[in-house]
This record gives sequence, C-alpha cells and structure tokens, in this order.
Amino acid sequence: MNVADERTKSCWMEFPLPRRRALHGNMEADAVVIGSGIAGLSVAYELAARGRSVIVLDRGGIGSGMTARTTAHLASALDDFYSELIKSRDQSTARLLHESLAASIDRAEQICATEGFDCDFARLDGYLFLAPDTPREDLHSEFETCRGLGVAVVEQRGIPLGGMSNVPALRFARQARFHPLKYLAGLQEAILGRGGSLYANTCVTSVEELDGTVLVKTSEGHEVRARDAIVATNSPINDHVAVHTKQAPYRTYVVSGTIPHGSLADALYWDTLEAYHYVRLQPWSDRDDLIIVGGEDHKSGKADDGEERFGRLEQWARARIPQLKEITHRWSGQVLEPVDHCGFIGKNPGNDHVYMVSGDSGQGITNGIVGGMVIADLIATGANPWSEVYNPSRKVAGSLGEYLTENLGVAKNFAEYVTPGDIDSLEKLKPGEGGLYRKGLHKVAACRDANGVLHTRSASCTHMGCVVHWNSLEQCWDCPCHGSQFAPDGTALNGPAVTALADESKLAVEAG
Repeated sequence: MNVADERTKSCWMEFPLPRRRALHGNMEADAVVIGSGIAGLSVAYELAARGRSVIVLDRGGIGSGMTARTTAHLASALDDFYSELIKSRDQSTARLLHESLAASIDRAEQICATEGFDCDFARLDGYLFLAPDTPREDLHSEFETCRGLGVAVVEQRGIPLGGMSNVPALRFARQARFHPLKYLAGLQEAILGRGGSLYANTCVTSVEELDGTVLVKTSEGHEVRARDAIVATNSPINDHVAVHTKQAPYRTYVVSGTIPHGSLADALYWDTLEAYHYVRLQPWSDRDDLIIVGGEDHKSGKADDGEERFGRLEQWARARIPQLKEITHRWSGQVLEPVDHCGFIGKNPGNDHVYMVSGDSGQGITNGIVGGMVIADLIATGANPWSEVYNPSRKVAGSLGEYLTENLGVAKNFAEYVTPGDIDSLEKLKPGEGGLYRKGLHKVAACRDANGVLHTRSASCTHMGCVVHWNSLEQCWDCPCHGSQFAPDGTALNGPAVTALADESKLAVEAG
C-alpha cells in the first residue's frame, strides 16, 4: 500500500502503469533505489545509462506514489522567489539553482527525444501574476533579481486568464509540461532495457551502510546489497533528525475540469499568494483540454476541511476561466517545504554511500530530474556543479526564523499527549469519521472506514512519535511533524514511517 490507496484520485491515475511483482529473494547490484516516483526513477535511469546495475524498490506500485498526485509543472521559475532565496542563501546559489532547474527541463526534453517517450511534453511560457492584496513591489523585485541572475523573463501587463488583461505579470520563457505517469512509464521501460530491475509492493524497513557497502532490508525479510543506496521516498525513511528538522510537510489541493480545446493559451500560471494558485493545461480529447488548478496549501495534519478547499479552488477557477465546464477530478498531495527554498539532494548526512532526494517544495518534477543528474554524477565521478546548492548536510542559518517556527510546531505536537481527546465516544463515529481519544496516558487514533469497520490504533507516529491527525478527505492519518501517512487500519502509506501504527489493544492502561 502507498498513497495511491488514499481516497481521491488524480487525472493522471487514469493512465494504467505497468504492474511489477514484489521482490522475492535476496539480490545484489551496484545501486539500489528506494522509491519509484520522478526522483527515484530519474536516478535509476541516469545510473543505468552510465552502465550501473540498478534495483528499484517501492512499497506500492512502481510510479504510483506522490508523483501521481502532482500537477507536473516543469519550471525554472522558483515558486518561493529567487529574491527570497538570496536572502536565505546568496546570489551565487540562486544562479546555480536556476541553472539546475533549467537544465532539468532540457534533460527531460532530451530523454523524451532519445527514448521516444509519448508523454505530451511541450515547451511553453510561464506567467507569474500579481494576486489581489499582495504587494506589487514583490513582483518587481523578483523581476530585477531574475534579470540579475540571467533568467529569461519579461515584465508585462496582462495574462490570458479571463478578466486579467491588465494585471502585472512576469513571463518566463522555456518552461514545460508533460504527463507525469506517461513519463514514468517511459523511464521504467528504459531502465528495464538497460538491465535494471523494478520491484513493487516491497516495503524497505532499514538502510544500513557497512564497510563500503549498503544493506537494505525489507518487511518480508529479504535483503539487497549494493555499493550505493538512494532514498527517494518523498520524505526520507532513513533519517530521524538531520534533514527532517530542515523541512516541513504541507498538503496541497487540486481540481481539474474540461475547457474547449484552444480556448486558453497553453502555459503555466502562478499567482503571488503565499499559498499560491498554480494552473496548467493538459491535452485530454479531440474537443477538450483539461485545466488543472491547485493551491489552498496548509501544514499537513493542521486542517481537515478538504471539501471546502476544493470549493474555493473551483470558485477561484471559474472566476478566471469562464469557459470551464464540468469538474472531472479532485485530489490532494503532499510537498516537503525546505526552510531555505532548496531541496536536499546528495549524500545522506553521516553516510558515504547512502544518498537522498527530498525537499521538493512546489517543484517536485524539476527537482526529481535534477536529483537524477546530481546523484548519478556524484556516484560516477564524485562531483556535480550543483551539489553544494542541494547538499543535505548544509547549515540553514540564513533561514533560522523559519527553521525555529517549523520545529516549534513539532514541540507543540508532542504537547498534545497531555490534552484531552477530540472524541468521547467510539459509538458516535460514522463511516469515514475519525478522531483522537484518551486511554490512560495514551492517545488513541480511532476511525470508521468507508465500510463502517472500526479501527483503533496508537496515535503515536512510528517515525518519531508525533500525534497523528485524521484526514477525512483522504481517509488517512497524517503526521504533522514529518509527513508520514497511515491507512485507517494503521498501515504506513507514506514515509518517513515504514511500520504501522501500533495496535491500540496492546497499549498499557495507566491510571490518571
């Protein structure tokens, strides 16, 4: 199981990915990749292309994780703004980051051409436009910063969205979009064609470096030995502190619907809100395109009002895209926000042969492709021009305020162990409802699944012990601290947790 088993389904999930079998014994390879989304398969592809033997493992179906819940913007414009990045890092870092993101789009285009992928890849413009009640100075500052970095950007008035013919905007050239699962399907075939192996429904429980090799163990008791291991699991499953304290999980929401083909310019669109709206098109049928609109982000586990957020997204979209017809899909996903605006790609802190890709922010597709290039270079030659930008061991002193704010949330979460529960009767729970109740000194996570079956599990996340919160939209438990997600029966769906929530019946009942 993984996040594909959550309730909402994206438009991409209608594309059938090849089914792969589970790992059935012990194996060896040059590299083992844990996670099969855009980051994991990009790393595996780049290593296989360099002649390395590669094994890919995933707890769910290959390619069915968080990448299937993205909107697949291929953007070299920075969603957190280059002007903000310079405040937390420096101008050189900003220039290198832009270079890497632009190169990732070029690499995707090159791979599509070389391998003959039919994944709807297209080059197009991206528009960053001023949202109501946001300072115009921020937009102009980003323009001046981008010009100083050599970014291809134009300041203009007006974008193709309805009623916005005079809105201030920046137009970024040579952005792109594609169908993410068609792209992953192509990567799968290319990896297999170079001798790689892909194993689904294989949950990795530990990654241990031993005398120049790495030993990976699975929940079924199998082992994979490799010279190098790459953890590409959205939120890393092998780290407890080093990176998790420097990023935070956020839920994001998406609606899609049909519009007449050709009725809106094919482009990427983003506004300047903090929890910004992001829009793109996708070819859908002979007569219609699909318009995809996302936003309404919040810290994971800190809100349970997904239906209301979908409503606000649809209202926002219809006000600006009057040709929007029926809503066809609604879904949510999770992004990891790094405190200094750069992802974490490279050697896992404290390791020589364990690598990681995380901190996708709102640019998981481009970051994942960058991850493939950076890690393959580090393994093959020990160097990459962008490695210091993404170094997971870097300090975050320039973002100390945000670092402290995000980690204060973790401390507040642990304080929930001494608060009352939010439900007082299991009998009152209806199908699809969940909440926390107290059992002695313990917090218990109780829910009734869609079939009305009652599940009671420990509310303590099996990663670091934070209190999980019920997500009625996705019918899962979310950990607000580091992004773990669990099915109603407690099964881990998303890292960093790899084991299920403990059985409530095994909790000791203390007095008090």
